[in-house]
Amino acid sequence: MPNGFLAAGIKAGLKSSGKPDLALLLAPKGAVCAGTFTQSLVRASCIDLCIDRLKANAGSARAVLINSGQANACTGEHGLNDSVRATNALAEKLGLLAEEVLICSTGVIGERIPLEKLISGLDPLIQQLSDQGGSDAANAILTTDLVEKQIAYEAYLDGRCVRIGGMAKGSGMIHPNMATMLGYISCDAGVPIAMWRAMVKRVVEDSFNSITVDGDTSTNDAFLAFAAGPPLDKQYLDVLEVGLKVASQSLAKAIARDGEGANCLLEVEVQGTNTDRAARTIARTICSSSLVKTAINGCDPNWGRIVAAAGRAGVSFDLKNLSLWIGPYQLIQGGHPLDFDKAIISKYMLDKLEREYLDGDSISILLNVGSGPGIAMAWGCDLSDQYVRINADYTT
Repeated sequence: MPNGFLAAGIKAGLKSSGKPDLALLLAPKGAVCAGTFTQSLVRASCIDLCIDRLKANAGSARAVLINSGQANACTGEHGLNDSVRATNALAEKLGLLAEEVLICSTGVIGERIPLEKLISGLDPLIQQLSDQGGSDAANAILTTDLVEKQIAYEAYLDGRCVRIGGMAKGSGMIHPNMATMLGYISCDAGVPIAMWRAMVKRVVEDSFNSITVDGDTSTNDAFLAFAAGPPLDKQYLDVLEVGLKVASQSLAKAIARDGEGANCLLEVEVQGTNTDRAARTIARTICSSSLVKTAINGCDPNWGRIVAAAGRAGVSFDLKNLSLWIGPYQLIQGGHPLDFDKAIISKYMLDKLEREYLDGDSISILLNVGSGPGIAMAWGCDLSDQYVRINADYTT
């Protein structure tokens, strides 16, 4: 954990499975927090509570409570009341102002939090707080995820070691519209809140807003980034942002790789547009195409599906300038199809699908659409029949 930050995760009995289901992150005094949230009009009350408290408290926050098992979304007035009661109870036990405590929920939409169980779990949760508690917290926020998702980086800046730590959850209902997941970053460098917010906003666009699994945006998406510690000289803030971006991209890619029923990570890079935003739009469209995703699952180098997805992205480009690669193999040059050995490329794709989890198992697609300076990447995964099986009877 970055210096001064504590975390914990326990089994509070919120899930019928008996798995860990309640987590807590505690930031040191003076911490600032920047958040980005779902853009869905149907969203959980915990999202509104986080937004309101961050605004009212000028970005100051000390703790975030996370329950898994129940999204507490679309639960009427009970949703907000339960979130307020939970955070107020935690604030009292920690000696904090209620406005300094945030809450995130994940799980089945329409199900309320078993509030008495949650409140009964607060004392043991607080007792477990530790600078070594990150793994327990990362495990407690999972739902259909197959693995916990954590990352940590450090660098020597301004004469001292600066650490960034992060965790995330997400497997289904993943699509770039904030980011359909829960994600948390902590950093032990002090950054003015206005600069921190701007930094986080830029980083989210290139990470959590550039992943997709199934095209569905959730009701509870939240990304919270905390910063607290000795302030860095301004000359080091650009380097800090690079670290924040690398950490966030690592977590985002782990979410896409862990897509429900997925076998591999799909990495799409688009070059040659007029702007990075335009390149990002095309890359996201390709990653979210069900036809592209099923072709990846079937190890079919069907380049027609890729260029068709690019063509409907709403970004103007000239087909005669288009070039395409799958892995190291070029399939199109200057808008013209090239002769290629389908069996060789299919074998390349199959090898990636059969690798162990996160062992270099990404299938890369490179699309160049012109000579502009724009460049961006997006990440997704293949689409298998297991996705249907998992979501036909979803439980936590």
